Amino acid sequence: MDESNESMITRREMIAGTTAAVAALAFTNLTGVQAAPHTVPLSLAKVSFTVNGASHNLEMDTRTTLLDVLREHLQFTGTKKGCDHGQCGACTVLVNNQRINSCLSLALQHQGDTITTIEGIGTPKELHPMQAAFIKHDGYQCGYCTPGQICSAVAVLNEIKAGIPSHVSADLLENPKETNIELRERMSGNICRCGAYSNIAEAMSEVAGTI
Repeated sequence: MDESNESMITRREMIAGTTAAVAALAFTNLTGVQAAPHTVPLSLAKVSFTVNGASHNLEMDTRTTLLDVLREHLQFTGTKKGCDHGQCGACTVLVNNQRINSCLSLALQHQGDTITTIEGIGTPKELHPMQAAFIKHDGYQCGYCTPGQICSAVAVLNEIKAGIPSHVSADLLENPKETNIELRERMSGNICRCGAYSNIAEAMSEVAGTI
């Protein structure tokens, strides 16, 4: 009986002690999270680049991504934030005519660069041939990934014309062709949750002149 009472008291003490420790840890974590913004100094830097033909001189937090600068600072909201981890391709833009995932690139890396977003590819009154082909072949569907898809599609055809091989190129020394497997491989970094892949490939083939 005495042993049972002693055991019960011990459990109660243990529960009370554990509860106090968890509360103290939570308080410490909470205090740390709240204090962090006040203890980390903001580091600003200047950068200049061209977006869709217009020059921009900016001063920003050195940690700002190119995607956030385009959307939040310059209001080019056509470029979409999808996964924000470089896995979906929704944020694809052209930098010096080469495609990149803008969520993985710091804005300060682009001093003097020429950047093209979907707003610079074409206009509603004067569509780029790739935009017109996407509409014709229903390659946009819900539309969220479409800006990144079109930027990538334009870059892909330029890559093939430049003779840049891909993982499915049969001969790395021969100029690649705009075959279906080449287009699909090169577009594999752009995810479409609607499943419009075949429509997108058809649109690209039409622009490439292979259908």
